[in-house]
Amino acid sequence: MKKILLSLALVFFTTNAFSADVTIEMLNKNKETKQRMVYSQELVKIEVGQTIKWVPTAKGHNVEMLSGPDGYELPKKTKLNDEVSIKFDTPGIYLYQCSPHAAMGMIGVVVVGGDTSNMDDIKKKKVTGSKSKKKREQVLEFMDHNMDYGMILDIPAWVSRSPQGAKASNINSYQEAVDGTKINNDYFMKNRNGNCKFLNVLQGENFQQADDWYLQMKDYCDPKKYTDHFNGWAMGGQNMCDIHLALKRLVALRFDGLLEKGKHDVMHFLGTSKLEWAVLLTDVQRAVRKYHNENFMITFDCASPFLASANGQVYTDIEIKDKKKWVYRMLPSADDKAFAKDTRAFREAVLDKGIFPAFRDSPVSARWMLKDITCYNPGDLNKMKNDPKTSWDSFSYTLQMAHNVWMHIKAVQEANEAYDKGINPKMLVEEKFDRIAFRDIVNAVFATSSRDEANAVIEEFSRFWMSIIGTRGATGKKTVMLLHNLETYSRRYNMTKIRSKKIKAVQKEYDWYKKKVVEMEEERGYDRSWDGKQILVKFKKIKLFLKTQLDNMKRSVNG
Repeated sequence: MKKILLSLALVFFTTNAFSADVTIEMLNKNKETKQRMVYSQELVKIEVGQTIKWVPTAKGHNVEMLSGPDGYELPKKTKLNDEVSIKFDTPGIYLYQCSPHAAMGMIGVVVVGGDTSNMDDIKKKKVTGSKSKKKREQVLEFMDHNMDYGMILDIPAWVSRSPQGAKASNINSYQEAVDGTKINNDYFMKNRNGNCKFLNVLQGENFQQADDWYLQMKDYCDPKKYTDHFNGWAMGGQNMCDIHLALKRLVALRFDGLLEKGKHDVMHFLGTSKLEWAVLLTDVQRAVRKYHNENFMITFDCASPFLASANGQVYTDIEIKDKKKWVYRMLPSADDKAFAKDTRAFREAVLDKGIFPAFRDSPVSARWMLKDITCYNPGDLNKMKNDPKTSWDSFSYTLQMAHNVWMHIKAVQEANEAYDKGINPKMLVEEKFDRIAFRDIVNAVFATSSRDEANAVIEEFSRFWMSIIGTRGATGKKTVMLLHNLETYSRRYNMTKIRSKKIKAVQKEYDWYKKKVVEMEEERGYDRSWDGKQILVKFKKIKLFLKTQLDNMKRSVNG
């Protein structure tokens, strides 16, 4: 907007000649300026009575008039992908935008008859993307001054499917999420000061999208394409929750020259809460260091400690046993105003009261008295002068959050120590026929000398990958096909001729989701991640749908 207004201010300092009738293209990318999501001409001067035609050269664009001179009735917002012609009979300045891409700065200005008398009104007009651009500028400035590594501002592939996300971002398709991410990438690359190294975020809700996203984004890390290239990778979407895909992606990076020492040393996995994945990623890190890049480092983040605190839960214990599921336990914490004067040590008190069956102290909780958490007496008012429903104040949450963070880090450390001693989580070792260990396969993958050889090793053990639970709770083909929704199942199972084989197929599918829902509900006791909740809700809906279809099919067969 600033750029266009600056150009507008120079109108009278340029030639007085006006354009003939003008054609403006709606573009995903201007080949000359390299700008993304733009009109081919952002500022146009025409005479009174002339016409402008907007042509949807790329899909997904429209024209929405935002402001014009007094007395001009603004036309209705056009539909996406429609060609539109507007005749301008009233002199003045006209401001318009592409509705889906306003936040990305897709705006334009028309000056009719050389009249700029309504310029002040145009300047006052709020454009959707102005605040977001300011925030992006502030984010980059903060990262450049305070961080060693940071992630670019990506737009996840799922945003267009979320009513809230789509409304907030004006992103209405997978490709728009890709294009919006490219706009942010271009901005970061152009305006970074070099102090912060940036990770290129890889998204995609399934294998196909994940592969496509990589192909469209990989150049940003390519030293041959950019001297100021991004410096590593962040695994989001399907890449972060499916080890099969993660290994394929690492192989592609290696043989594309995008996993190089001193250039691409860091890979971050978003939203990784399972302890099994902590050791799994350690194996991957060691293999890459051994065979390709000795500086390679994998990091990951997890919101569980914070979400647990927000939901009134506290980490109580860590369970790491051979050939079992590894977990950190969470339970609702002590919360009773009757405890407000209890000066006993927190651990002593909660065990005595039977609030927890077991409680492992952290260096944080070891210093608490029970009353440090349950600080409100009956009748006490909080800072807002209200009678609180809980015995906690904001500092109670902070203290327990600190404990949860320490416990989570400790759990990861203990998991890796146990793993190195030969204690294996159930899902990383297959012993039904020949003993297969995850670390052995990973070493074999990265010991190869060609892309085809590495991918062949991965595919050889495809059945094993199916047994490894992803960070979003899915296994097997369900991780590959996680994008499937109720519509998919409807198409698959709404058949006029019902056969017993079809019923068995639906029954098998239903049984899997029923079992998985039970497991994930149990895991919610210690995994409070947002992603986990979303998948659980989705699986419940699919389970219910399959149950309904199964009942209908059985009734049809039985007459």
